[in-house]
Amino acid sequence: MDFAAWEPIYERILEDFGFDRAGDEEAALFLSHMLTEENTVSPSELKALVSGKPVLVCGNAPKLRDDLSEINFSDFTVIAADGAAAVLMDMGVVPEVICTDLDGNSEADIEKEILACEKGSIVLIHAHGDNIDKLEKYAPRFKRFIATTQAKPFDRVYNFGGFSDGDRCFFIARDFGAKKIRLAGFDFEDNDVNPIKKKKLKWAKKLIGILEF
Repeated sequence: MDFAAWEPIYERILEDFGFDRAGDEEAALFLSHMLTEENTVSPSELKALVSGKPVLVCGNAPKLRDDLSEINFSDFTVIAADGAAAVLMDMGVVPEVICTDLDGNSEADIEKEILACEKGSIVLIHAHGDNIDKLEKYAPRFKRFIATTQAKPFDRVYNFGGFSDGDRCFFIARDFGAKKIRLAGFDFEDNDVNPIKKKKLKWAKKLIGILEF
């Protein structure tokens, strides 16, 4: 995603939620200080997994397990959004890619993301204005990861587009040239969520819709 194209969308999201861009930038800088040659994954590794491949993007809606019952995982590169990784791990499936901001899950779920990383998952750890505490606590435990931001990218902190974990997964699949993308575990109209989550689902639907046309 070209940041010049993403930035106007990002500014609208900040305005809609009342979020502070400076907080996102501070968190991205904080995460960048954790990066070393040993723990940083090159985007070229991500491209090798996604380019020209059918991709299954897994959100963490309650319907995820039902959706996955219809899937032959060997047909796809699997990209999991945050808590969806724990569901997949419980099913014995190690996702090839995980997008997480580390703040939407239980500690047990984060432990499963760390285990998935140890088993070979490429993890994209996302920095934003209110997760610095989680970055500090958990990011050092991931052996290799890609750092991401929704603000301006710099050095080895990337912005592939997207706002919440689910739509970021979709952006990554598109940016890295997926042959086709199938969604599982997405419910944009879920009414059993709090108002902030409902607004995030609205934006996720809108952002994925932008890429589909």
